[in-house]
Amino acid sequence: MGKKLNYIDLFAGCGGLSLGFESVGFNLTFAVEKSSMAGETFYHNLIKQLLDENEWKEFLKLSDKEKLSKKLFIGETIALLKQPELLNSIKNKIGDLDLIVGGPPCQGFSLAGKRNPKDHRNELPWQYLEYVEIFQPKVVLMENVVGMRQKFNKYEEDAPFKQIKKYLETSNPKYIVQELQLNAIHYGVPQNRPRVMLLAVREDIAKKKNLYATNSIWFSEHYFKNKETSPLCPIPTKKENFFTVNDAISDLIGNDWNNSEYLTKLNKESNFYKIINNPSKKIENQIERNHNEKVTLRFSIYQYLQLNNIPSKIFNIVSKYNTSLDNNYLAEIEAYISTCTFPAKAPNGKIIAKNKKDFISIILELGTKKHSQRPLKIDAPSPTVVSIPDDVIHPIYPRTMTVREQARFQSFPDYFEFKSKETTGGIKRKTEVPQYTQVGNAVPPLMAREIAKHIYKLLS
Repeated sequence: MGKKLNYIDLFAGCGGLSLGFESVGFNLTFAVEKSSMAGETFYHNLIKQLLDENEWKEFLKLSDKEKLSKKLFIGETIALLKQPELLNSIKNKIGDLDLIVGGPPCQGFSLAGKRNPKDHRNELPWQYLEYVEIFQPKVVLMENVVGMRQKFNKYEEDAPFKQIKKYLETSNPKYIVQELQLNAIHYGVPQNRPRVMLLAVREDIAKKKNLYATNSIWFSEHYFKNKETSPLCPIPTKKENFFTVNDAISDLIGNDWNNSEYLTKLNKESNFYKIINNPSKKIENQIERNHNEKVTLRFSIYQYLQLNNIPSKIFNIVSKYNTSLDNNYLAEIEAYISTCTFPAKAPNGKIIAKNKKDFISIILELGTKKHSQRPLKIDAPSPTVVSIPDDVIHPIYPRTMTVREQARFQSFPDYFEFKSKETTGGIKRKTEVPQYTQVGNAVPPLMAREIAKHIYKLLS
């Protein structure tokens, strides 16, 4: 687009934000990521293609200074703050930094007590703010889940994002701060994913460019009804006809992806940063999950019920009755399925039950179990992609979703390859960041790209 603008990515994860920003003319100064598993994906896709596992192992052995020279620091954000000489050398080299981005976990964050980001408490937003204080970037972008706008009722304190906003507005230098709630579907992503963001512009830049913020939070979903906005608000690119699950994975169901406007945009027109050389054009991370016969049957039932607009609470009917004395549950189940035709077929064509009697028998057999899984709707956007997608069922096949399918909903291009192991369980979920978690934690790159284009224009 023109001049390269320098940015730092904190809490970088696998690189969703960076992928979007790199695509429009931002140049990564360095990224910080705690997890070596997510960091491997970031490095492989945004810095240097890893040809074998030993390359990454050798990278992890490098000194902190050497890692920074390769633009990726693996470790806690506070570990770098304790080495000011490294950060100051980078600051002196690049001069006036354009942007800091990132999404620090804000649970438990409070400004109560010391208003001092150099207070190295175990609160990651403070560490994020100290990077802002050190580099004094022209723009700050902070992202998090919508819950970060909720008050700490126990202490009657403002929500974390409100406190951070107040801090930036009164810091030295001061920032003009726009509070945003953006939904990814409004920026070309086939997923309902509301997120809050703070977009802050350094006061001297804001005055020079006549930039100002609205008095209250700005919602992307309200833009088309109420055009009240400020120059800091990234205008949605999609008002309606949102991309759907079918748009995202139609080729993986058997259709040609060249017929999908979304996949063409994602893989050909997005200008996403690409360093991976994959001559075979094999779609990576598309390993289908295997389930036993009983689980497969259960998933097929869920899909069939959804196709017939029957709520899954049909499974809970039996528990309301003492079945040894009262068979009224049969009449209630029959009422629910009165409009169904038999034989009952799953979306993939497999026969689940030949007649109503067989179908009721299956319902009764599954009636005492937990039923939290839901099939995706093929003609609607995906719900929010999460880090543990065990409750999400494919709309056609009786299985959970693959990493690649989840990545499609998040708007990662197919040449973006997720590294490290696919999934984890138990207590390891607290420390490990496998592929599914990397995908679920990421900012959708297409959404990041639209925000990046907006910020680039603000600074140009």
